[in-house]
Amino acid sequence: MTLKRPSRWYDAYIFDLDGTVYLGGRLLPTAGETLLTLRARGKRTLFLSNNPTHTRAEYAERLTALGLPTPPADIISSGVVMADFLSRQLAPGAKLFVIGERALEDTLRAAGFELVDDAGCEAVIASFDRGFNYHKLQIGFDALRAGARFFATNPDKYCPVPGTGPGGVVAGQPDCAAIIAALEACTDRTCEAIVGKPARQTIDAILAVTGVAAADCVMTGDRLETDVAMGLNAGMAGALTLTGATPLAAVAGSAIRPTYVIRNLGELLPE
Repeated sequence: MTLKRPSRWYDAYIFDLDGTVYLGGRLLPTAGETLLTLRARGKRTLFLSNNPTHTRAEYAERLTALGLPTPPADIISSGVVMADFLSRQLAPGAKLFVIGERALEDTLRAAGFELVDDAGCEAVIASFDRGFNYHKLQIGFDALRAGARFFATNPDKYCPVPGTGPGGVVAGQPDCAAIIAALEACTDRTCEAIVGKPARQTIDAILAVTGVAAADCVMTGDRLETDVAMGLNAGMAGALTLTGATPLAAVAGSAIRPTYVIRNLGELLPE
């Protein structure tokens, strides 16, 4: 598949963050100008991240510091989706063992759940956790073997970070898929639900705040299997930007066919 940019304007523009709008502490080329142009034209701009290591307020502060003033209500993360999902799956105040970082823990506590550090829990929550260790694996192992339920925030294999990795690929950190795999491998349990992109739970969450029909939205991100797939599954246009995890060569071999393929967010604007 070759590069293709939109020929029309949409009413709502939904963006992934890591590898799409910014990488590390810097906006990616053309990202700031593009978002400001969309806002000047009265377009709705929303942000949707599978990375639950920051709260909505923290994401909003980062974007604002980068010159893109954004209220927390315009950001949905897999942590937010997880809290809503669990509120419909478990009793109020249910005990959770969370393999994740502070922001996810704060989000789940704010939703009324009790977080524990032992196997006496109703559910194990797997997530992106840069502090993952054998102790956490042991507790998750014991809890799942004892019958705890098993959920995860996102299916991402790695999170892009600034720099270049071996072989010239985008540098990254192992993400939630590694934690899920570790727990499944030692327990013979299968994760019951992964709520982040491209799951239905995230589609429902973002459509609830767009205020427009799915056909008038475009979802833009740097991953085919999460960002683009979610947009297409929701009935939106799906735009792949080549600023992060996916090179152009990978598009031809994928069963996921993006509506648009752009080099950077500047090419999201119609010519």
